[in-house]
Amino acid sequence: MNEVIAILISLAVSFGLTAVLGYFLIPVLHKLKFGQNILTDIGPKWHAKKQGTPTMGGIMFIIGSIVATVVALLACKLGGFDVFSDLAETKYQQYTRLIAGVLMAVMFALVGFADDYIKVVKKRNLGLTEIQKTIPQVLIIGGYLASLAVCGSTRMYIPFYGIVTLDTIPGMIFFFIFGICVIYGAINAVNFTDGIDGLCGSVTIPVGVAFTVMALMMKNTSIGILGAALAGACAGYIIWNHYPAKVMMGDTGSMFLGGMIVALAYAIECPIILLPVGIVYVIEAVSDIIQIGSIKIRKKKVFKMAPIHHHFEMCGWNEKKIVAVFTLVSTIGSAIGIVLIYTVI
Repeated sequence: MNEVIAILISLAVSFGLTAVLGYFLIPVLHKLKFGQNILTDIGPKWHAKKQGTPTMGGIMFIIGSIVATVVALLACKLGGFDVFSDLAETKYQQYTRLIAGVLMAVMFALVGFADDYIKVVKKRNLGLTEIQKTIPQVLIIGGYLASLAVCGSTRMYIPFYGIVTLDTIPGMIFFFIFGICVIYGAINAVNFTDGIDGLCGSVTIPVGVAFTVMALMMKNTSIGILGAALAGACAGYIIWNHYPAKVMMGDTGSMFLGGMIVALAYAIECPIILLPVGIVYVIEAVSDIIQIGSIKIRKKKVFKMAPIHHHFEMCGWNEKKIVAVFTLVSTIGSAIGIVLIYTVI
């Protein structure tokens, strides 16, 4: 067995399992009446027809990606292929980045699940308040960063520059402040992107592929397996989420995706690569910030509706066109990220 076979196993298992889970999970969500509440004040009015579409569908790709990663790693073990053998770092550091990253994503998913549960079961349309989301998110981020610091994984790759080691006291302070800002921003940016059928899952597929390629370029097969699992699971999910969606991922899914993307970026020790690779998420978040700032300061809107995918909807673009264009932008950004990583290895 080699790294290519391991990647293909992860990709196939995650895609197949996620796709098959839809046959079982969606009817259960219908039966439990876990339907999406559509708020027309934060989205186009015609989204009201999606009222009642099952949410929390992110459970499908959460299970699919985690199971696929475990299966691929076990296959490597049984096949005598050491996914960590080519790396200079200790296996403790490699295992920590992999396991802590997945755990962080799962913990974010639990916060998202609480938000979804309150919306659909308790009938509180806005779910958790911002402070109720922020406190557990920051605690999760702090725990994740602490695990990296404890195992000595605080260095970062900077494109066109090289490796920066943050093992001094000022360096550690920067590591935590920078990490909290980046991770908090990333998970909420991914959440903003989940606004129309198929969008968040589709733009995340090239992101997962990009991290798989970058990890293999850096001879980090275990993280390549994780990236492939993410890409495959999102592809399997799109079977059920493409327009018109039969299920929505909910905050359960979007927060998990945000956590996984951050985990992959930190696992290859280059969180700054999220800027090009996650360009769609960045644009979505920035458009929302600009809109809010403009309304508060100028009393005027910059966009017809924010985040920006809603602006294009209001301009007459249909959901399929938005997904196609945004996925293309995500693919271009992901390709740029791969090129940038090439400059530092």
